[in-house]
Amino acid sequence: MKLGYLLSSVAVMALTTYLIRMLPLVLLRRKITNPFLCSFLSYVPYAVLAAMTIPAIFSSTASLPSAVGGFAAALIAAYLGASLMPVALCACGTVLGIELIMQLI
Repeated sequence: MKLGYLLSSVAVMALTTYLIRMLPLVLLRRKITNPFLCSFLSYVPYAVLAAMTIPAIFSSTASLPSAVGGFAAALIAAYLGASLMPVALCACGTVLGIELIMQLI
């Protein structure tokens, strides 16, 4: 890979991420008072986190059934009000259990 191409790629990526972070600060100087827009913006972090996390869940284990089982266990534990660490441990334990059972079969 040529050094010029590498440096220009890094510069374009840096400019892109800088613009994404800088433009809202420059363009939106007033407090947002529109209830619909405030509601929409309050859900953006959760939507982005789900869009990044859920595909990784289904491709991170050795088999799809263990991934589905771990995801279901995490959903149930979270729905029942468990905090982050118990939800993660429950999901990991479920994946481990399903993987061990699948090796025995």
